[in-house]
Amino acid sequence: MLTLFTTAKAFRGHIAIIQRNALKSWTLLDPQMQIILFGDDPGTAEAARDFGALYRPEAPKTPSGAMRLDYMFATAEELSPFGICCYVNCDIILMPDFLAALRRTQAAYSQFLMIGRRWDIAITQPLRFDSPAWQRELVAHVRQSAKQRTPDWIDYFAFSRGVYGSDLPPLAIGRLFWDNWLVWKAMAGGNAVVDVSQMVLAVHQNHDYNHHPQAEKGIWHGEDQRANFRLTGGYGHLRTIANATYVLTATGIARNRFQRLHYWRVRAGHAAMLLFTKAQRYMWHPFLDATRPLRKALGLRKSA
Repeated sequence: MLTLFTTAKAFRGHIAIIQRNALKSWTLLDPQMQIILFGDDPGTAEAARDFGALYRPEAPKTPSGAMRLDYMFATAEELSPFGICCYVNCDIILMPDFLAALRRTQAAYSQFLMIGRRWDIAITQPLRFDSPAWQRELVAHVRQSAKQRTPDWIDYFAFSRGVYGSDLPPLAIGRLFWDNWLVWKAMAGGNAVVDVSQMVLAVHQNHDYNHHPQAEKGIWHGEDQRANFRLTGGYGHLRTIANATYVLTATGIARNRFQRLHYWRVRAGHAAMLLFTKAQRYMWHPFLDATRPLRKALGLRKSA
């Protein structure tokens, strides 16, 4: 079967509700499902006990407190009795279409990474898992009100044993670039990367970023973000779901015809950003410095 592994934020308030929703949905996928919960934030031990998950509180963290990818991925493979592991963010609800896509991917390739886009929706209450209609009601709610994220947002990585090996860098999970690097790493190793977005409804439950001391600013622009960029090797080692080599559809698995187009579009965007930064540094800022006395004398200030 499959080993699902994750790390959770402190089980408080709304975050506790959505994380418990996600964990419960995973337990219903298959009776043999193995779940590993990493981290020692408040409430994690109790959640592991309630959902029958293996609990690993000793996982190392970055200096700012983010969980480290290298330890989690290596430990999950070591503890898994199966040939497939899947890291999934602890706010993602999975349903049977996820396992169906995984079985089709596994049947087609011995070594693979399976990824897909998510659907964002606001969920504020525990789901009624005791109702036979909970999946049907959730799917209808998502189809009516949810927003599908772009291919840059990657929340689950199902991979066959050996795809990542033991040389993973100590990237901070939950910051920037770690997810895009995982896609590049699988592709660089010659493995099939399959986009199952058309066939899997992965439900992301919206939340705030109050778990970080600096909130969203700390997530997107903090030290972990900068360290991740250095450790990945920069834009040349980053890919998104749109770069997947294959796409799973209702009729089967096909080559992703737009893979190279998306790759060059992103590279062009990165080149334009770099050019703009250099123009500011070597042209615009020197111009401002040189003309500052004249502009000051003429009263040409930003406030005026």
